[in-house]
Amino acid sequence: MIEIKNLSKRYSDGTKALEHVSLKLKKRVTCILGRNGAGKTTLTRIMSTQLKPSSGTVVINGLDIRDDVDEVRGRLSSIPQEVDPWDIASPEEHIMMYLTARGIGRHEAKRYAEESMKELGLWEVRDKAMGDLSGGMKRKCFVAMALASQAEVIFLDEPTTGLDPISRIEVWAALRKIKGTIVITTHYMEEAKELSDEVVLIDKGRPVMQGSVEELLRKFKGKVRVEGPAGRYRIGGMHISYLTTAAAKRLVDKGYTIKQVSLEDLFIIHGGGLIEG
Repeated sequence: MIEIKNLSKRYSDGTKALEHVSLKLKKRVTCILGRNGAGKTTLTRIMSTQLKPSSGTVVINGLDIRDDVDEVRGRLSSIPQEVDPWDIASPEEHIMMYLTARGIGRHEAKRYAEESMKELGLWEVRDKAMGDLSGGMKRKCFVAMALASQAEVIFLDEPTTGLDPISRIEVWAALRKIKGTIVITTHYMEEAKELSDEVVLIDKGRPVMQGSVEELLRKFKGKVRVEGPAGRYRIGGMHISYLTTAAAKRLVDKGYTIKQVSLEDLFIIHGGGLIEG
């Protein structure tokens, strides 16, 4: 379990990235959603001991990130959103270096590296220089490093950014096989729906919703999303309302579009992007 206790982060320029965040992440896979600048990457970096909080702390499987930092780091693996590979090294070399640096024996590391590369479609390019691979293949290599680590907790910040649909599905399939705890930040609503046991939505440095996709969508029970020239909410030039199916059908011939409600609608309403009216 990951317990976040009254966590705050203020940067030197005065920016408040997180404000008194308290959460308990008990599920196997948690997806953290939020607009750019909402605080999700800062939260992930603090949980993975890459960034010190201004106040508060995080306890991971009974270990405090402030008091037990070395032991915590030995039990987790983290792949940040932006990471640069060594262009002259191959995917296999990257993974092997990462695993042996974590203290995994060379024989086991070889086996874990092979399994993760095959799982993620990297086996055919295992000996190629990273500098000769596409951005998507490089990204998959770093995901493979985390998957091969055998860590108790894995943090993945935007793991499928830049990947084509097939590569994204390969990553999803690999993540489903991991037995440990996984925390993912993502902008892809479909990814959150496919992978998460629970979703945490963050806005302006504070959590605003937490629960399974099914639990969170209950507030829209019996309603559909209606887009058109007028409505309760406005995003740019588009207006959105949430109406019963019967009420929505009366608007079809008046230039309105009806859509089924999805996880995206939670993000729209509670993610800080709406203007009423």
